[in-house]
Parts: sequence; structure tokens; C-alpha cells
Amino acid sequence: MANTIGVIMSAKVVAGVVEENRLQNGLKEFPENLDDTNGLIEVPADSLCEIICDAIATLASSTDAAIEAAGVAIPGYVHQGVMLDSPNLPQLKGARVCESISAGLAKRNIDVKVRVFNDADAVAAGIAATRGQLERQVRVWTIGNGIGFGRYPYTEGPWEGGHMVVTLDPRENYCGCGGRGHLEGIMGHRAMRLRFLDMEPDEVFAAARGGDRRCTEFVDLWHRGLAAATASLIHLEGTGRFYYTGRDIQRLDLARLKQHLYEMIKMSPLQSYTVEVLPEDPALAVIGAGVAAHLEGRC
Repeated sequence: MANTIGVIMSAKVVAGVVEENRLQNGLKEFPENLDDTNGLIEVPADSLCEIICDAIATLASSTDAAIEAAGVAIPGYVHQGVMLDSPNLPQLKGARVCESISAGLAKRNIDVKVRVFNDADAVAAGIAATRGQLERQVRVWTIGNGIGFGRYPYTEGPWEGGHMVVTLDPRENYCGCGGRGHLEGIMGHRAMRLRFLDMEPDEVFAAARGGDRRCTEFVDLWHRGLAAATASLIHLEGTGRFYYTGRDIQRLDLARLKQHLYEMIKMSPLQSYTVEVLPEDPALAVIGAGVAAHLEGRC
């Protein structure tokens, strides 16, 4: 397999050279002087694409091997290289990201195949690549500022699992996209800050462990929401293994999730699913973006 470059954009841009399904020289962050307070949320779309181009150009010049492709993972609904919507990076809505990056690389005299993916899809591809499961289906939930659902191999469609409706309560309107009853409106970091204006999310989970009733009830809702979304996918797509990872994965109580799933899935042919928690690892998305860029055509 040829060398590729994987890039993930979330709170910052992280990238690396991928060789034989592993990182060649670790991860690099771009730009190095990024304001950690606001991250990328206030950076214009054109500037974000320039940061990505600089990252790819820097890494391409750091290796003697030829770079065949560059994969870029971004949170949001990506279709054929266009960011149709991105609640967590709203300045990218409607941006022709793949086209802009390709043009920026051409100005830098770099001719590589470019592909743009949803960040959770890149994580799924990274899990498949690092575990030798490129011939299998991989499904993963990523838990952080937003809630992502990724699957490998890539299948056409929005796959915006974080916006799956898991409650009919009209008061559940905390999702960043504006929709009601969404999983991200319960589990997302931003949504929790809106819900508990007097507490940070980590304080909510700590208070729940201490017996606070309001927080205990919410933490149970948090787990039931994730179980409902997972159960819905099992009922639609069938059994298999589900992975859970992300910046805030430490909040997940796997035993509690399993109990809710047991209560929700009663058809015996659908009870052979398995669930597994993975520590947060940005390398998974970077490797996945690089591997998927090699497997897919140009944008």
C-alpha cells in the first residue's frame, strides 16, 4: 500500500503520514500557535482549508516516499467533497472542501488524490485498519462536543447518527442543529452545558456518583439515549460489534449501557451483538482518513 496522509479537524488540525496502516512518524498539530480557548470555531472556512493544505505540504516534504493520497476527516455531513452541514463548525456549511484543498495543494505543486470524510467514519476506518478488519463492517460511536456515528466500509448516505431522535419529549431542544429529541441534544458536551447552566458536564457526572437526584436521572437518560440509538441500528442493520470512543468516553458506564440494551432488544436473532469501549486516540481517525483516501477515488 502506498503512503498517504491523514488529517483530522476537530478542536485543532492533527495529521500524520500513514504507511501500511500505521503512522510513520507520529502525529503533528497545525498550526502550532492555535488559540486553545476557541480552537477552530472562529477560523473562516478558506483559512481552515489553507491550514489543512499547509499540514499536507509539510508532511509530504518530511518523507522520502511518494504520497499517493490525502484523506481529510471533518465533523459534519460530507457528500462528494462538499460539507453540506456542520453544526460544530458552522462556517464550513456549504463549503466545497475537497475542491478547495485540491486547488490549494496544486498551488503548492502537490498533486495527490484528495478525499474528505466525516470524522467518525474515519475513526471506523482506523479501527478496521489497525485491527486487520478491512474486510469487515465496523460501527463506532464517538462521544465529545458532538456525537458522531461512523461506519466502515463507507456507504452512501448522511449517517448522522448523533441526530437520531431518541425521545419524543418536546422539551429536549438542546441539539446544536436546532432539532428536538436528538441524541446529541442529550449527550453532547455543548448540549449538557446548556442544560445545566450552573454545572460543567464533568461536575454533573461527579454529582451523580455522589447521589444528586437531578444529575443521577440525567446520567441514566444519557445512557438510555445511547442505548436507544444503538438498539435502533441493530434493529435496522443487524448485529455485530459496536465500538465507543472519543474525548469524553470516560463518562460511559458500559455495564449500564448493556443493561439498557438488554431491555430494548428482545428478538433472539438480534441479541448476538457485542459492545466495546476504546480509549480516545486521535491516531485512529488520522490512520483511517489516510487508509480510506487510498481506497476511494478522487473527490
